[in-house]
Amino acid sequence: MKKNKELQRRKEMAIAKGQKNVFPIYIDKAINAQVWDVEGTRYIDFCAGIAVTNVGHGHPKVMEAIKKQINDFTHSCVMINPYESAVELAEKLNVLVPIKHAKSVFLNSGAEAVENAIKIAKAYTKRSNIISFVGSFHGRTHMCLGLTGKFHPYKEGFGPFPNGIYHIPFPNKNYGVTIEDSLKKLKNLFKTTVDPTEIAAIIIEPVQGEGGFHIAPKKFIQELRNLCDEYGILLICDEIQTGFARTGAFFAMEHTGIEPDIITIGKGLANGIPLSAVVGKEKVMDTAKSLGGTFGGSPIGCQSALAVIDIIKEENLCERALEIGKICSDNLNKLKGMYPEKIACVRNSGAMIALELVNNGNFKQPDSDITKKIIEKLSNNGLLLLSCGMEGNIIRLLPPLTIEFEVLNEGLDILNKTIIKLLSE
Repeated sequence: MKKNKELQRRKEMAIAKGQKNVFPIYIDKAINAQVWDVEGTRYIDFCAGIAVTNVGHGHPKVMEAIKKQINDFTHSCVMINPYESAVELAEKLNVLVPIKHAKSVFLNSGAEAVENAIKIAKAYTKRSNIISFVGSFHGRTHMCLGLTGKFHPYKEGFGPFPNGIYHIPFPNKNYGVTIEDSLKKLKNLFKTTVDPTEIAAIIIEPVQGEGGFHIAPKKFIQELRNLCDEYGILLICDEIQTGFARTGAFFAMEHTGIEPDIITIGKGLANGIPLSAVVGKEKVMDTAKSLGGTFGGSPIGCQSALAVIDIIKEENLCERALEIGKICSDNLNKLKGMYPEKIACVRNSGAMIALELVNNGNFKQPDSDITKKIIEKLSNNGLLLLSCGMEGNIIRLLPPLTIEFEVLNEGLDILNKTIIKLLSE
């Protein structure tokens, strides 16, 4: 029988050190929100491949769609001989996004989607500068690393990054940054560093992912929309982690009622088959003269994504994301009441749930050490989840939206018992 330790040893010999793995646990099979490693040990999955398997591992309708497509053909390149599934998926995305008169383009990864959104914005506006936010994460390609507002571990050793990228503070009342503070920094940037007529786009995550599950206030996004309209700047919303029902709507921007110019989509789009998309206003999207790539919009990915859309609608997964968020938040807030000096905050947007660990109840004293210990101990106890945040002191819960409630509660019970034991030592 294969062993985790032996596979980890082989992995370290064969794969570059930069492609790390959080857990030395090698998955053999997975069903919905449960996975089993090569040694037969069962785990509850609160990672979902980082918000990818939103409809669970191995959903029968997804598997059926993939198998059917494989039996027909696996590739022809949508830029050479297209196929109906790509057209149908684009048609559906154009209707689902909170953008009127939209068009789509398909790519492989979230980073590619962001790269192409920037290309499109520059082509449309004929401007070269971009504004992003502190704490943001937009991908690991060079442009995306430039946009990302967190240095370690993503940017270390890879600079210099593209010119013309500016970062402003993300509004976060817990960290003492008000909406007014962020807007003031933005307006000061226009006064001191770059004219607003030279800005192609502002890119923002409606809920910061790697940055700590911080939710952008609706008022702030409205002010950004107003500023963009005033100066001819495009508003790009990175919905790669927040999309596909994760926050209780197909897209998090639906909660704001505000229309972006471009949305980037990835992760949960095809439930594990590499596929991403940029969807934006027709007049914006049609400006770029050359977009695409060899594998972008693969037939397998398109069929998987079509199945995912059907599943979200048929199984009411937007509503279920809200239920999951409430169950988790109610549960974790009881834990916060027990340890107010260690748990500063429980927050969620649908089924994006965060637990922030600090010292002395102070957001300015993040406790990344205890966070790391909790996550390691949880994996030993049969629960998989991840950390996030600028200081790595935030536990994030991203269970599949199809998770059985008894499995969800079992996972929360493991989480509670583990945290209580470690915080009581």
